[in-house]
Amino acid sequence: MGTKGKKSKTYTFELKMEAMRLRELGYTNPQIAEKLNIADRDRVKVWWRNYRKDGEAAFIDKRGRHKESKDTDRYVKKLEMENAILKKYLEILNKEGRKLGSR
Repeated sequence: MGTKGKKSKTYTFELKMEAMRLRELGYTNPQIAEKLNIADRDRVKVWWRNYRKDGEAAFIDKRGRHKESKDTDRYVKKLEMENAILKKYLEILNKEGRKLGSR
């Protein structure tokens, strides 16, 4: 049972697949958890059960993306927005006849 207010650790798709590969090679769940620095040893057992049932799809969200890609998408959108703002700023400076860095 989780601690109130404490967010559980998330693991990448690649790490989960590596854990499944090691499991298929005969490693035990505790060995895999130790080798891959997975804090909750029961986590590997849950992944294995889901992987046997659904294959790689067990680690992909319902929109067909890796669950971890959501944060990456947000970060890319933020960077795109910052670039658009900077381009607009440069456009305004150029209209006023200023050069960046000159006063």
